[in-house]
Amino acid sequence: MTAQNPSRRFPPFSGVLVLVMVSTGLVVVDLTIVTVGLPLLSADLAEGASAESVVVTYMVAMGALTQVVGSLSDRWGRRSLFLAGIAVFTLASLAATVAPDLAWLNIARVVQGAGAAAIMVNGIPLLSDRYSGEERNLAIGAWGSFATASGLLAPTLGGLLIDAFGWRAVFAINLPLGAVAWVLAARILPRPVPAAPESGRPDWAGSALLTLGLGTATFLMLRPDETPWSWQHTAMLATACLALAAFLAVQLQVPQPMVDLRMFTRPAFSGAMLAVLLSRVLTMGGSVYLVLYFSEGLRLSPTEAGLLMTPIFLAQIVMGMVGSKMLSRWAPGHVIGFGYALKSAGLLALALLITPGTPWWALLVPLLAWGAGGGIAGAPVMAVAVQVAPPERVGMVAGTVSTLASLGAGVGTAALGAVYTLQGGQGSQAVTEGTQAVLASAALLAVLAVLTTVTLISPGRVPRPDRREEPVS
Repeated sequence: MTAQNPSRRFPPFSGVLVLVMVSTGLVVVDLTIVTVGLPLLSADLAEGASAESVVVTYMVAMGALTQVVGSLSDRWGRRSLFLAGIAVFTLASLAATVAPDLAWLNIARVVQGAGAAAIMVNGIPLLSDRYSGEERNLAIGAWGSFATASGLLAPTLGGLLIDAFGWRAVFAINLPLGAVAWVLAARILPRPVPAAPESGRPDWAGSALLTLGLGTATFLMLRPDETPWSWQHTAMLATACLALAAFLAVQLQVPQPMVDLRMFTRPAFSGAMLAVLLSRVLTMGGSVYLVLYFSEGLRLSPTEAGLLMTPIFLAQIVMGMVGSKMLSRWAPGHVIGFGYALKSAGLLALALLITPGTPWWALLVPLLAWGAGGGIAGAPVMAVAVQVAPPERVGMVAGTVSTLASLGAGVGTAALGAVYTLQGGQGSQAVTEGTQAVLASAALLAVLAVLTTVTLISPGRVPRPDRREEPVS
């Protein structure tokens, strides 16, 4: 372990940090890089039909399996699961590159999503094993900031690759990067990992029920165009609810559950998980309809609308590192609460400022405030979740964080979409009013996040960065 250095502003360089950041970047980029190539892909493989399933299958598989893989990494070890994830992701990318039809490509994307889950969910545990104290907080902050930057880069990178080499290049680029990442992981990651894996039989019943429930729920949220309350829609909703209810019942009965529900009796842990959920609701749900306002309210081109969203992401990247550093001086709950307060102010200012004729430059300061607040609040949330968990359960925590983030993105898009739809009407004025309602609702949710995090993540409920709490008993 590295010694804590209160004066350090950035985590010390290490092969583990670089490996985790680059591997996570691959996973995040593949969430959206293929979207810019869907028209060409449809014309090539789907005979002009929609090929959006290529995006949906990857996200469903990844969202459904993150918790399962996170718990398995606690039992089987970080190193073995991380190596397996890179191998599966890379081989599935090869299958996607040579796909002769859409069915083949969708199967490859499901397998790719499974590998992505193993990579993504092991990022926090590997950094937690490598670093301690404040340096761990800084490393987690750097990891989160790099993941955000990767998501920002994905559409641009995808456009360049597709224009130069065709749509298959967005999958082929993973092959050399994945191979290098696997070799580096095999050489760099310690054997065995510092955190000893748990023994005992994995919770296969819980794994199956959670995968079924989350997979079905994620699919529903990613297909908002489906006819509501059709028999197919109702059947899938009932399946998701019943599977998740059965999963919770199983977790209360098995001796070694996949998700230790007793962790949620710790207010700081529950506060951190709620903050993760609300963060994605605000960010994903709010940004979808803000882009719609840019396009239909301000009549900006897709490129111009995308560029106008850049201040949010750039501010989030920079202030993510600042938020990690603030933990050395202020209580985590206060840092997170301040971040959400700043985010709420930015959202409310946008709701008040936007009109069909608002100049784009007048929105820059509120957009920066939105992004800066998200960055300040984001990294401390991860640090709190890790600090209040016993070391042997960090994989479970990382899985829960990733799962709630995925659900928050879907719930935010759907719930705030309902708010937007209530405005009705056509034209730029209706778009503006709908976006105002969405942003105002998001600002209120951010205030709720301030109240809950300050209350639940109080100073006395979070251990110092240089120590962990005892296991839940």
